[in-house]
Amino acid sequence: MSGVRPEVHTAQEHAAQARRRRQTSSVSTAMQAPPTGGRAYSGLVTRALAFALDSAIVNGCALVVGVVVGLGLSILHLPEAADIVIAAILGGLWVLWTVGYFAFFWSTTGQTPGDRVMRIRVIDGRDRGPLKLRRAIVRFGGVILAAIPLLAGFLIMLWDDRRRCLQDRLARTVVVDTPVSDDGPGRLRR
Repeated sequence: MSGVRPEVHTAQEHAAQARRRRQTSSVSTAMQAPPTGGRAYSGLVTRALAFALDSAIVNGCALVVGVVVGLGLSILHLPEAADIVIAAILGGLWVLWTVGYFAFFWSTTGQTPGDRVMRIRVIDGRDRGPLKLRRAIVRFGGVILAAIPLLAGFLIMLWDDRRRCLQDRLARTVVVDTPVSDDGPGRLRR
């Protein structure tokens, strides 16, 4: 027989079993947690509500500017050709304003105001950081392409394990839920 006492042998067996349980539980929790630092991927309804809020902001601002410019130009009695040119210029500015709004917020904080209200964030799919401006513009172009075939580009997220739409695939991004404590400095915690 070996010189190891039975209680030492039993303690060694218990330690080995505990070590195996810890390894098994850490592997199973690592497989269950999304690779986004423990954050869950955002769903279709949450993203749609955030986009609706952002659309209301963008179009509300454009409406106010359009009304002010229209009232100002109505006093001048310009020819019809000038009205058409001014309308085309304002339409182009609306497109630039819309693209700039989304690209600015996605490339700085990863959250538009609508995303912040719904507590979601757009992050890089690889390094989990904010997007570069070029990729944010590509992502907005993907939003337009996703809407063209009867919103099918948005619905593909229902079959994707990371809930990515067409724009997320094109720009290599994911949209994750943001915890309450991740709202940034100066926010009140609930």
